[in-house]
Amino acid sequence: MSLAMKLLLISNSTNFGEAYLDHCIDEMRRALDSINRIAFVPFAVFDRVKYGQAAAARFDQAGIRVDVVTAEPDGRQLLDEVDAVFVGGGNTFRLLRTLQDSGLLEHLAARVRAGMVYMGASAGSNIAAPTIKTTNDMPIVEPSSFDALGLVPFQINPHYIDPEPASSHMGETREQRLNEFLEENESPVLALREGAWLRIEGGQAILGGKNGARIFRRDLEPEERATGASILDLLGR
Repeated sequence: MSLAMKLLLISNSTNFGEAYLDHCIDEMRRALDSINRIAFVPFAVFDRVKYGQAAAARFDQAGIRVDVVTAEPDGRQLLDEVDAVFVGGGNTFRLLRTLQDSGLLEHLAARVRAGMVYMGASAGSNIAAPTIKTTNDMPIVEPSSFDALGLVPFQINPHYIDPEPASSHMGETREQRLNEFLEENESPVLALREGAWLRIEGGQAILGGKNGARIFRRDLEPEERATGASILDLLGR
């Protein structure tokens, strides 16, 4: 990937006890710098109109104008007009399929590689990876493939929850599921805990927010990375 790209990949859009984007709006504002108009991609939820209205209201409080991307031809035109995009969370399978069906997936990737600021939360962060194979979501719809934007060369797992040794739950932990992914795939996985994000810009790739992340690699023990740590090694740097 090109480190000339500017990415902000957020684990979650809402922290417990806080309003929508409260924990990360300052970081988003910093990533945007002087940009005061963004496109919002609402495809991860069913009611796109309501979702777009909620995003517009929240960003308006920060002095940022939001225009909502549609799956119609004018969605492509909007992406050409703006210098930044925010892809909201929801169901990753629905988000990816809508981007594929509308023909916007490749165009969005090209715009980001050409310099458009990309911000995503949850599902919006998932699709920045090569595939959506490490999403936590249920496949409520079937995309044409799992291939996503490929803005980063590693997989992303938002909302990462650490194993609870005292838990009586007998289902698989998130750690076990990610290790199952690595039994069949070689790409490392960046697992972002709630409240964490990854910022890539200016030749740097730094974890921000709180609670840090874990890195999963095939045949290795998971590695802890704290807030403020670099993950340039995942970019092959």
